Amino acid sequence: MNDNSDTFTQLKRIADALERLAPPPPRATQLDEADAFIWHAQPEGLEPVHKVNRIEVSLLKGIETQRETLLENTRRFAKGLPANNALLWGARGTGKSSLVKAVHAAINEELPHILALVEIHREDIPTLPRLLTLLRSSSRHVLLFCDDLSFDTADESYKSLKAVLEGGVEGRPTNVVFYATSNRRHLMSRDMIENERSTAIHPGETTEEKVSLSDRFGLWLGFHNLDQATFFAIIEGYAEAFGLPIATPDLHAQALEWSMGRGARSGRVAWQFIQDLAGRLGKTLG
Repeated sequence: MNDNSDTFTQLKRIADALERLAPPPPRATQLDEADAFIWHAQPEGLEPVHKVNRIEVSLLKGIETQRETLLENTRRFAKGLPANNALLWGARGTGKSSLVKAVHAAINEELPHILALVEIHREDIPTLPRLLTLLRSSSRHVLLFCDDLSFDTADESYKSLKAVLEGGVEGRPTNVVFYATSNRRHLMSRDMIENERSTAIHPGETTEEKVSLSDRFGLWLGFHNLDQATFFAIIEGYAEAFGLPIATPDLHAQALEWSMGRGARSGRVAWQFIQDLAGRLGKTLG
């Protein structure tokens, strides 16, 4: 009898120790906890983001056509109407990810709490099917967002993304739309596509498979480098919105010197200049 009791006690201690060592289960996050979330693959779960790092949509200058197109597509989706997946491609720092976050906020101002933004990191794309299973069960409309999406040689995760976007048995959930930003129009590097063309038994078919990934996005929006007049318009818009006390000629001169030092004119460079200027003027950007 004592032997059985001792064995039971030892087994219980082992079970308790294993339970303490086991990783905690993912927290069951409901999509009504916030308007924005980040998807984590390890452990799987949605982390609420209560304050999104974003810029007001009205301050995004030089991309008015892209802005209005994405706003209308997102507005239709939020109202339960047909809408397309969107690929925002082009030069770095031209406002692609800023536009996605600004559009999400603008739609929620029009229709409060109608749209959840869920960001999935590039490296977590292989877990996308499991995330969609979770989102499919929600009654809320979800804007699924991946920033800086691209694929390199030997990266096979693009196949799961391709199937999920349109071609899978279940397809994309009706309550989810997928927006991605990329520096590459076809999401693949030119070297990757050319390598497949030169080594494949049927090069045309293989290349077509890779390029066709971007075709799964019904909406393509291109972003390009700014001319000087548009760059100044962006700077002026920021300065006015944040009440920065500086004369326009001085603003232009300092902005021009800043852009020449960076060797580029873009929305990102404009925002970095405004942060520097505000700091020197003792002003906050809150």
